Amino acid sequence: MHKLERKGDWIQTYNRRQFWTLDPRAEDVDIEDIAHSLSMLCRFNGHCNEFYSVAQHSVFVSELVKPQEALAGLLHDSPEAYLGDIARPIKKFLPGIEEIENELEKVIFKYFNIDNYDKKEISHADNIALFTEMRDLMNEPPEMWKEFEYYLPLLPKNKIIPLTSKESKKLFLERFEELRANNY
Repeated sequence: MHKLERKGDWIQTYNRRQFWTLDPRAEDVDIEDIAHSLSMLCRFNGHCNEFYSVAQHSVFVSELVKPQEALAGLLHDSPEAYLGDIARPIKKFLPGIEEIENELEKVIFKYFNIDNYDKKEISHADNIALFTEMRDLMNEPPEMWKEFEYYLPLLPKNKIIPLTSKESKKLFLERFEELRANNY
């Protein structure tokens, strides 16, 4: 039997699924694939002092938002499980990447029944996390990053302790189950 044609080529996921990044479908989404991939991706393109995963970052963001936004906060970087983590300063020079990311997010969020969320709140929490991570996980910058004063990091008592990829995957999946159990 001939499979229906899909746009682009597929990638193989951790759980041996085929995933068409340019033609995503909800039935191809798997939370363990997302958790595993994000736990293996290092934030800041690896330019931090220690390995710090996108999965741990995602849990952090989910804890900074209101409970009803927490699942969307946890999954806000889930498209990176299928695309990789592209640094913000580069994205604006990659035509079409935002559309691909938005379509992936739409399909992933649909699969997890996230249809109404506060994108501004998640973006604000993401920026607070970014600057807190910068403070705790990177060397002193050669000059201050744009918007640093607006998104002040959390107080020093909340210093980030990086986890291993296995620990961050476990943390991500536990947070996911906690939010699903509480209908968030």
